[in-house]
Amino acid sequence: MSEQFETERIRRWRLILGSKEADGTGCKLSGADLSIDKTLSALYDGERSGGLGGSSPKVARWLGDIRTYFPSSVVKVMQQDALERLNLRQMLLEPEMLAEVEPDVHLVGNLLSLSSIMPEKTKDTARQVVRCVVEDLQRKLANPTRQAVLGSLNRAIRNRRPRHNEIDWHRTIRANLKHYQKEYRTIIPEIRIGYGRKRSTLKHIILCIDQSGSMATSVVYAGIFGAVLASLPAVKTRIVAFDTAVVDLTDLASDPVDLLFGTQLGGGTDINRALAYCQGFVSQPQDTILILISDLYEGGNRQEMLKRIGTLVGSGVQFIALLALNDDGAPMYDHRIAEALAGFDIPAFACSPDKFPDLMAAAISRRDLEKWIGSEAHLKIMK
Repeated sequence: MSEQFETERIRRWRLILGSKEADGTGCKLSGADLSIDKTLSALYDGERSGGLGGSSPKVARWLGDIRTYFPSSVVKVMQQDALERLNLRQMLLEPEMLAEVEPDVHLVGNLLSLSSIMPEKTKDTARQVVRCVVEDLQRKLANPTRQAVLGSLNRAIRNRRPRHNEIDWHRTIRANLKHYQKEYRTIIPEIRIGYGRKRSTLKHIILCIDQSGSMATSVVYAGIFGAVLASLPAVKTRIVAFDTAVVDLTDLASDPVDLLFGTQLGGGTDINRALAYCQGFVSQPQDTILILISDLYEGGNRQEMLKRIGTLVGSGVQFIALLALNDDGAPMYDHRIAEALAGFDIPAFACSPDKFPDLMAAAISRRDLEKWIGSEAHLKIMK
């Protein structure tokens, strides 16, 4: 048993280290192990051009091989490494190779960044890959978002200071049963609960999404959440993407795939221009939540941007700064702008997709976001 364990241990080290570094192991690979070693060597050994070169057939075979020999989670890591180490973005422009790729949110980000140069023969395949990822994410994220938003809206319109003719007596009595006075045979209503006062629009939500290249996965998640929010009649949602120009994607919200292909990843950043555009849609500041999803690297007028944010906050708009909306961890961001936002009591933080519904619930309920962030173990205010 110990000999078998030692043999397996050396075999694993041989696969990890590769042939050059592992000459002293004395381990000879054969069969499937030899094929696995070749797929790893093509990506991780030699020059940055690796063993794949520019050959489309080689790349297509390699993509098929890694799906054969490795689990899906490892395949996604290797694909991302191939894009970065071997500069194989070109492989995503060939439909036969794209069909072999394991779809994930990072792949979608790469496809969106290539959409403007993608040949017609590839676009249908690319849309199928993007739709596969989008539908999977929607299944996971749509219901929690709807429940969180609608639940918070219902609580937000509950009238705690009703006039006499607005009192909901059944709920008021139930809430005050503990205050029953036996000697007077009555209830003292310390809490009065009224029917919600109807309002024409409960909340305006504006998603202002930075589509510079570093924000790729955040754009994907923001687009999906934007489409979900836009499907809720109880809120009025506007979806705006920007680099140095601004594009309004609200009319594409019925199909998140169309919405995502309406973005153009890459280019510079003009946050001030984007906020100026969004500001034009603020008609009810107290009922407006403006979510800026950006790493805050402003290429436009910084002072004017901060002045505009101050004006929005001063008017009653609830301003939220998300440095990232993904599972990739702490992002790179402009610390000086984050510190300036803190002066407006705007915490700048990264948010994972599974926490975004709770964030919306906290925002709609007008909770102290700094305290809410502090109560969440995986969230941290960046300064």
